[in-house]
Amino acid sequence: MTILPGRQDGGLDPPGMEELLALFHRLNNQLGIILAHAELLEAKAADEVNRARAAQVVSGVLDAMGTTREIRKRTEQTSL
Repeated sequence: MTILPGRQDGGLDPPGMEELLALFHRLNNQLGIILAHAELLEAKAADEVNRARAAQVVSGVLDAMGTTREIRKRTEQTSL
């Protein structure tokens, strides 16, 4: 097992990992803002068509957040 900088076990992360994790965090924050607005649009939609469209955006953002989590997880695993 390779010891990497900045890890909770006292090891170190590979170069650039800190910046990559910061990008994942930023992306997740941005998706969270989109999610909040889409949920508001869904809740306040005047008709079923607009409610369904907003629900599609909510679903897509949740999928994107899950994908971001999976990429981060795989990135962290490959750095071990």
